[in-house]
Amino acid sequence: MKALKHLFDNNLEWAQAIQKEDPGFFESLSKQQSPEYLWIGCSDSRVPANEIINLPPGEVFVHRNIANVVVHTDLNCLSVIQFAVDILKIKHIIICGHYGCSGVRAALDDEEHGLVDNWLRHVKDVIRFNEDSFEGMTHQQQLDHLCELNVKEQVTNICNTTIIKNAWKNGRDLSIHGWIYNIENGILKELVPCISSTEESLK
Repeated sequence: MKALKHLFDNNLEWAQAIQKEDPGFFESLSKQQSPEYLWIGCSDSRVPANEIINLPPGEVFVHRNIANVVVHTDLNCLSVIQFAVDILKIKHIIICGHYGCSGVRAALDDEEHGLVDNWLRHVKDVIRFNEDSFEGMTHQQQLDHLCELNVKEQVTNICNTTIIKNAWKNGRDLSIHGWIYNIENGILKELVPCISSTEESLK
């Protein structure tokens, strides 16, 4: 069995570098978690939330899954959202997809991968809801388009959860954002302007 010693070595080097730069960092970090942001993103290893928006540990509460999907029956995702909103009192929820998403590509190409196909059914529904909009596009254009549509659909989904509706009903300062990340240049783009109320989510 390999013990992955190199990862422990990497960790030690990282911790020592942080400690040298900011001697009180870990002591302060260990005392409280009070992020303002919940990031719901893709599990893709090329899309690390903190690094993309250049924020240190402790600043972003993160939930990731294949193709950054928000499903009303996913207790894992809903629990993260509820904890972030009700316990951590976060102010912003960012749903961030990315171009070139392999999960979105699998849904678009209707490939078979086993159990995950059931999860990607949610992305296939996005295709079904917007079927006419794909006409006349190249495959790459369709993929980029679906990556964007998927983000917009998940923003709609999260706005319709009882967690978010109740937060807005109770006057919470809470905003939902829909972004997409370009792996080829590292740049984020806003797809859905900030939504801060049920009324805005219905527009």
